Amino acid sequence: MSITAKDVIPLSQARSRLSEIADEVKGGLEKIITKNGESYVAIIDAERLDYYHRLERERIHLLLLDEAEKGLVDVAEGRVRDARQVVRRIKAKRESA
Repeated sequence: MSITAKDVIPLSQARSRLSEIADEVKGGLEKIITKNGESYVAIIDAERLDYYHRLERERIHLLLLDEAEKGLVDVAEGRVRDARQVVRRIKAKRESA
């Protein structure tokens, strides 16, 4: 969905038309409220917001799975280090800095 010029509303106008704007948003539109001529907040349907949050969680899970896969490939190819040794080196670097 694209935002058009009529979907950008000054805060002063939004105050007086909030119920009407909410009905438009519930009907599928998204609105950008401006303050002092700059984007301030967006108004979107609550169900769409939930959908956006689910998408973000799924994206995070896919990124985690990708990182886990890379880690398994590293282990399979022998690119591993002892965690205790790595932690000791990090601590030694911090102490000398």
